[in-house]
Amino acid sequence: MSNFQKKVSVKNFVTSILRVLKMAFKAGPLYICINNVIAIIHGLLYGLITLAMQLFFESVIRCIQNKNGLNEAIFMAFVLFAVVILAHTVNGLNNFMGTSYFKKVVGALNQKINIKSSRIAPISYENPSLLDDINKATLGANNSLGLLFTVTTIFSYYTPYFLFMFIYLYRLNPFLSLSLVVIFIPVALSQFLRNLIFSKLEDEIAPIRRETNYYKTTLAEKETRTLGAFSFFENLYISSLNLFNKITWKVEKKSGLIELIMQIITLAGYLGVLYIFVSTLLQGKISVGAFAAIFFSMNIMFNTMDTIISKHIANLTRNMGTINNFLNFLDMPEIVDSQKAQDENLDINLKNVCFSYPNSKKNVLNDINLNIESGKTIAIVGENGSGKTTLVKLILGLYTPTSGNVTIGGLDTKNVSLKSLFKKSSAVFQNFQKYKMTLLENIMISEINSDDSEKMNDSLKKAGLSLDEKVFPQNYDTMLSREFDGVELSGGQWQRVAIARGLYRTHDLIILDEPTAAIDPLEEANLYKKFAEISKVKTAVIVTHRIGSARIADKIVVMDKGQICEIGTHDDLIDNCGKYSNMFLAQSKWYTK
Repeated sequence: MSNFQKKVSVKNFVTSILRVLKMAFKAGPLYICINNVIAIIHGLLYGLITLAMQLFFESVIRCIQNKNGLNEAIFMAFVLFAVVILAHTVNGLNNFMGTSYFKKVVGALNQKINIKSSRIAPISYENPSLLDDINKATLGANNSLGLLFTVTTIFSYYTPYFLFMFIYLYRLNPFLSLSLVVIFIPVALSQFLRNLIFSKLEDEIAPIRRETNYYKTTLAEKETRTLGAFSFFENLYISSLNLFNKITWKVEKKSGLIELIMQIITLAGYLGVLYIFVSTLLQGKISVGAFAAIFFSMNIMFNTMDTIISKHIANLTRNMGTINNFLNFLDMPEIVDSQKAQDENLDINLKNVCFSYPNSKKNVLNDINLNIESGKTIAIVGENGSGKTTLVKLILGLYTPTSGNVTIGGLDTKNVSLKSLFKKSSAVFQNFQKYKMTLLENIMISEINSDDSEKMNDSLKKAGLSLDEKVFPQNYDTMLSREFDGVELSGGQWQRVAIARGLYRTHDLIILDEPTAAIDPLEEANLYKKFAEISKVKTAVIVTHRIGSARIADKIVVMDKGQICEIGTHDDLIDNCGKYSNMFLAQSKWYTK
């Protein structure tokens, strides 16, 4: 490594520490100030123990030599006892304050990850590398707690302690104090080399760790056992785990070699200081009391130094790679909200739109041109994989096109605030969420500040969901999860809850993206018919592969292999005898009782 690279590495190391400390300080400024003051007092008290011990030993020696001075010896014993008790009391208070504060910091750092995740473009979540980044950032946020603990402990506790001992030893013999510095600095600096090793390790094993955790979770799934696939996933898990361990072990060996060298340096330094210390005593430069006190404290000092180097600094350098991943995640580009969508209902236009997912050269959508008039209901139909869901995500503004433009009232969705786009939009997707909360909370979460019981009942009615006591024994307060002593709904019931949630939200635009897969075709057709009635003055988009449900739309868009192959009303498309007509005839038996 060149000198320039070393300077950059050290600079980045310091910058990362300062950033984490700044975030930690904001999480609880008063807490951290009080905690650090207590830690400083704690460090000074442990230094005072050595001085009190010296004075106690000297008073005992004088008492033995002069056959008097017993009162002085008793008094110094009381002083030593008081200092020790006070030091341990402050230590307990420091630990209590630190534990409470660190929990607060971890919560604040993980909240930053959640906020950052909400500001990243939704299309980025289609890239597996982002999932690795979030995984690494979460681990880094938790490891930042270790960084905070290490830095605050070193500067608030160990620094006052060693500063006190340095001055104390310097007054006895300058060589004693200087030898501690000579030993400590090289060993501490050597730990920074480990930062480079473990930073590379974290980048390499993050995707493997996520894969291993996934296989581990899959082993416990009911379907895995039912299908007899346990051994298959077990082999994948063991293979992934072995690879994880193999890479980690390779790095651990390098780290262990560095650790061995550090221990040898520490041992040599300890023996050197001990030699100087004994020589100083034999030369009569320090008293027997000072010798006894320092000899007792020598083991404490070197154990403390070893703890700093081998534990705190070692863990810091080991975890620095994950901490940098956390900071790099916070620095990822965010959505630029340069304009706000207008409040009134506006037309949606797609012009020459093409779209491809990250890391894919193949377009999912090609040359899409579509106009959705405000207040109209359109249906998007097509076979599975034809691009229907991707199209509605572009209409909604979740995704932005690879080429071409999607505009709402003349404003390009690339430049419009997502918050303003979603302000009066609602959607129910086929992979809707099953929140482990009460029925009331499952619906109200779409408009958390609204508390309209009449609107709530109306949404349930329109979604075709009845508050049957057998299904919802606690009415709206029924917990929808057996895990939390509640009930387990069927797939169709969950879909109706999701639809009710979408309808409860105040909206000008609503999208139903095949949320009715678990509902039979006739029920789906009836549900969409109700939906069309309540959306007469709204802009509505229905996505389905069941053609019979599309008849209620003002306009039907037929998708095939990522392109629009037909547009028109139901009657017009039937008369055209094209793809729509063929699909309708093939599915007509679904709608015959």
